Amino acid sequence: MAPSSVSLPPEVTYLRAGGVGLVLDLTGGTLPRVLHWGCDLGDLDPARLRDLRLARRPQPIGFSVDAPVEVAVLPEQSAGWLGTPGLVGNRGGRDFSTAFAVREAHLAVPQEPAPGGGAGGRLTVLAHDVGAELELELVIELTASGLVRQRAAVTNRGSSPFALDAVNLTLPVPAAATELLDFTGHHLRERSPQRTAFTQGLRMRENRTGRTGYDSAYLLAAGTPGFGNRSGEVWAVHTAWSGNHRTFAERTFHSVSLLGSGELLLSGEVELAPGESYTSPWQYGSHGTGLDEVSARFHRWMRSRPHHPSTPRPVTLNTWEAVYFDHDLERLRRLADAAATVGAERFVLDDGWFGSRRDDRRGLGDWYVSPEVWPDGLGPLIDHVTGLGMQFGIWVEPEMINEDSDLARAHPDWIMATGGRLPGAARSQQVLDLARPEAFAHILERLDELLSTHPISYLKWDHNRDLVEAGHRPTGRAGVHGQTLAVYRLLDELRRRHPGVEIESCSSGGGRVDLEILQRTDRVWVSDCIDALERQQIQRWTGVLIPPELMGTHVGSGTAHTTGRRHPLDFRAGTALFGHFGIEWDLTAASPEELARLGEWVALHKELRGLLHTGTSVRADHPDPAYHLHGVVAEDGSEAVYALVATASSELYPPGPVRLPGLDPDAVYHVRPQPPGDLPDGNAHHWGALLPWWTQEGVRLPGRVLDGAGLQAPVLYPERLVLLRATRV
Repeated sequence: MAPSSVSLPPEVTYLRAGGVGLVLDLTGGTLPRVLHWGCDLGDLDPARLRDLRLARRPQPIGFSVDAPVEVAVLPEQSAGWLGTPGLVGNRGGRDFSTAFAVREAHLAVPQEPAPGGGAGGRLTVLAHDVGAELELELVIELTASGLVRQRAAVTNRGSSPFALDAVNLTLPVPAAATELLDFTGHHLRERSPQRTAFTQGLRMRENRTGRTGYDSAYLLAAGTPGFGNRSGEVWAVHTAWSGNHRTFAERTFHSVSLLGSGELLLSGEVELAPGESYTSPWQYGSHGTGLDEVSARFHRWMRSRPHHPSTPRPVTLNTWEAVYFDHDLERLRRLADAAATVGAERFVLDDGWFGSRRDDRRGLGDWYVSPEVWPDGLGPLIDHVTGLGMQFGIWVEPEMINEDSDLARAHPDWIMATGGRLPGAARSQQVLDLARPEAFAHILERLDELLSTHPISYLKWDHNRDLVEAGHRPTGRAGVHGQTLAVYRLLDELRRRHPGVEIESCSSGGGRVDLEILQRTDRVWVSDCIDALERQQIQRWTGVLIPPELMGTHVGSGTAHTTGRRHPLDFRAGTALFGHFGIEWDLTAASPEELARLGEWVALHKELRGLLHTGTSVRADHPDPAYHLHGVVAEDGSEAVYALVATASSELYPPGPVRLPGLDPDAVYHVRPQPPGDLPDGNAHHWGALLPWWTQEGVRLPGRVLDGAGLQAPVLYPERLVLLRATRV
C-alpha cells in the first residue's frame, strides 16, 4: 500500500476500507489497543471516537491490578494481563516482563478511497522499554479489501544478549463469537475442518513440523453460533509463516476474547545480540458476514499484489502418476503428444530425472541430469514438448538430501542434526541445512545452472518430510527458524535471476500452504490425493484462504492411485475445473472416447478461466448434507458458473431447490446447464425423466429470486456433479 500522506495519528485512530472498521487506541502512551474490529462504523469525528473510547473502557473491578486492564495487540503483563503474553524472553533471567512506551507513531493513508468506502491505511508505532533495553516496531495495516495485517519487530538495544522465546500478536473478538473453526488433517486429507465451542480458557494449536503442516490451524475463525458460508458474523486469523508456528483462541472471565498467533520458536533458537532484531511473521485478520466474505477479503488482497499471476494459467500435465520413476524418452514423447492433443499447455517432468534417482531412496542433492536415463540430456524431450507448443516444467526438492547421494558423502556435515546424531530418516531423506552459506551457495548454483541451461518455465518445488531435530551443525542449535528464512532467501534469489519462471509450492502434497510461501510461489499443490470425492472437501477448505488460480487441481485416472476409488471422468474433471486445471493421468492408456471427453473439459476450462480466476468464490448454505453447491461469480455480476455436487445419497427424492448465491439481486439471469457438465457421465438415462427446466433454454429469473427462492435441483447419483451457467440478460 503506497502512502500518499504521513502524519502523527490521533490518540484514537479509525481506519476504514471495504466495509470493515478498525479503531485503534493509543491513549496513555502504551501499546495500541483495538477498540473495534468488525463492520464499518460509518463516519465518526474525533469527538465521537473519544466517546467510543470512553464507552468501551472496562469497569475497574475483578482485575489483577486496580486499573482497568486493556489488552494491547502485543499483550503485556505490566498492563495487568495474565493471559498469553505478547513477548516472551529474558536477559540472563531478567527483563522477563516488558512495559513498552510509545515514542513515535505515524499514519500513512492512501490517496484513493478503497472500494466500499474508506481508504484503509498503515499505522507504524515505535516503542521502547528503557529498563529492558528493548525496542519494538509495530505495523498495523488495513488493506483496501478490508484485511487487517500486523507484525512486530523487536531489537535488542542493550549491551548483552537477549533470549527471545516468543512474539505473539492478537486481535480481539466480541463475546458474541462463541464458536471456533480451525483445521486438522494428514497426508492425502489436508485441511479437514473441525468446530469447537469458544469457551473460557486457552485453545492453542501448535505446529512443530518445520513446515506449514497438514494439521496446522490454517485459518482460525471465531463466529456467532452456527455461522456458515453466507450467514453469521465471523472473525478469522492466519499466520503467514512456513515454519513452526502457534495459533490460539483465548477467552477470560474479564470479558476478553482474543485470536492470536506467532512463530513457535524452539528453545534457544533466537538469541538477539546487541543491535540485532527479530521480525515476526505477518498476522492476517479477516472479518465478514459468513465465510465467503472472509475468504473474499483474502482473495482480493492477493489479487492486488503486483506479482500475482496475471496471464492465463496454463493447463498442466504432470507426469508423476503417469510414469512415476520410469523415465523413458519415447514413452514421455507419446505422453506429451497425448497431452497436446487434449489441449494441455504445460508439461512437467516429475521426480527421477537427476543423479542416481531411480527410486525415492537415493540421489536427492545431486542436481545433475542423469546420464544413465538421459544420455543425450533433457534436450530431446524439451524440444519435443516445446515443439508441440507446450511449456516445459520440472520437479525439484532442493531442501532435502538422501544419505545415499554424492552430496551427502562429500558433505555429511551439511545435514541438519542436533550435533552428533542424525535424526531418523523420513522417506529415506534428511534435511539439507540451507542456513549454512556453502550449502545455500551450492544449491543456488545448481538450480541457477539448470534454469539457465534449459528453457524451463516452471518448477514443481517439493518438500517431503517434517523437520525433526533440525539443528545447525556443529553446535546442534535449533534451526527451523534459520532454515525457513534461508528457503525464503533462496526462492527470492532464484526469482530475481529468473523472473519468468513460475514455482509451485508442493510439500508431500498440501503440507506447505500459507500466505508467506505464496509471496514467492505461483500456486500450491493442494494434495497428493486426486480422488475427486476427497478433493471436493480439500479444495473447498484450501480455497477459504487462497483464490482458485493458485490451487493446483488435476484430473486423475479412472481409479484414484491413493484411495482405489473409481469415478467417472466428468466428476473428476468437473472437480478439477475450479482451480488451476491440470492432468495427472497416463493419457497414452486412455481410450479415444476418454481423450475426446477430456478435451471438451479442457476447452471449457480455457473458456471459463478468465471468470474462474478473477471472480468471487461463493458457496451456498444448503440444508441437505448430501448436496453441495459452489461457484464463481464475475466481479461485475455479469456471469457465473456453479457446480452442484452430490457426495452421498440424499434422504430426499427428488431433492429440493438450491439457491444460487452472489448474483446481482436486481439483474435478470439466463440460467441453464453447462456442457459438458450438463449430464452425469453424459448419460441422460441415469435420471429417468429429465428435470423440466434442465434444457439449453433454461430459465430467466432475477438474482434476488435465484438466491432467495432457488431452482429445483436435479437428482444425481452419489459422487456426481453437474454445472450451471448464469448470464446476465
